[in-house]
Amino acid sequence: MVYQETYHASSYARHHLRGNKQDIAWRLATPERLGCAGIDKIGLGALIGLSPDWRADSYFVAEHLAWMERHHWQSRYSLSFPRLRPCTGGLQPEVVMSDRQLVQLICAWRLFSPTLELSLSTRESPAFRNGALRLGITQMSAESRTQPGGYAEGDAEELEQFAIHDDRSLGEIAAAVRQAGLQPVFKDWEPFLGR
Repeated sequence: MVYQETYHASSYARHHLRGNKQDIAWRLATPERLGCAGIDKIGLGALIGLSPDWRADSYFVAEHLAWMERHHWQSRYSLSFPRLRPCTGGLQPEVVMSDRQLVQLICAWRLFSPTLELSLSTRESPAFRNGALRLGITQMSAESRTQPGGYAEGDAEELEQFAIHDDRSLGEIAAAVRQAGLQPVFKDWEPFLGR
């Protein structure tokens, strides 16, 4: 997963001040480097609210995906559309996307690419995630940690990058998936099958 965060150059520059990531062209080429390396699944997405126009960012994600699929058709692709939530440092969204608009975007993506894996993060509420399952969401995170090194030993949350909205356990998420009439799958690959 290597999210562009935004395709809006001035917004990107305002939020990426150091290291390789500050170079927007280098960041845009990262999925291409992954495709050249033969990575099985590449995740794309934009952080909705980081730039003033989520529709433009969504369009450019679609263009990026279409280009990647033409040039690296051997890879699978997934997409996430996280909305900017309260976070350390008090960064406020440039624009707020409503639940209705996110549902519309999810449906548009499902029509645009029927085989694309769509991921919905713990940034969204349990009620929203439960409802979105029926719209073609194929991946949902559970028990997420958002601070750097968050899955290492210890439980330091002082560096949390954003607030989680769905803090249900893995078992509760799996139960919600079953309740929607779907089957939870925890592993969708095997080395001997080429993945």
